[in-house]
Amino acid sequence: MIKNNDYLILINKVHELAYNYVPHDLKRVSSKYAAENKYLRKKAKKKFEKLCSKAYKKGYRIKAISAYRDYEYQKELFQQYVKEKGSAYALTCSAKPGHSEHQTGLAVDVEGSNNDYNNFIDTKEYIWLKDNAHKYGFILRYPLNKEHITGYKFEPWHYRFVGKAAKKIYKNKLTLEEYLK
Repeated sequence: MIKNNDYLILINKVHELAYNYVPHDLKRVSSKYAAENKYLRKKAKKKFEKLCSKAYKKGYRIKAISAYRDYEYQKELFQQYVKEKGSAYALTCSAKPGHSEHQTGLAVDVEGSNNDYNNFIDTKEYIWLKDNAHKYGFILRYPLNKEHITGYKFEPWHYRFVGKAAKKIYKNKLTLEEYLK
């Protein structure tokens, strides 16, 4: 069982959540900083909105396009990847149901000024976010050249709230798996 303040919970291909896990403190992210009806856990939402506000003041546009997903939604999403690209591909870019960080309410996928999360790496927002997310408790969850550790391909748009640990993770260029060892 996840503790309500456990921002360092490791959910990946090995560690999973119960199908019926739903965070009790989900809050809707402001429509200024998110596509319609996106939810994060209370503290993650507050920090994400502060991050977005600071970015906007500096001329950047960061918007959540995916946040909390329940088990059933993740199941449908994973099955769609399998149907379209095959299971081998699906396993590199999508979590099986119960293995998605999005179910924790602590993960957020973002897009920048180009309105295309698949090409987020090509935005000025990517550079800013990669260098500043840790100040707000977020880490780039699936960094380049760490696929062998995380099990997922590089996802420049996927950030995870880990709280105070973000500064140490960022400074030492770690993944969450490496930090928790």
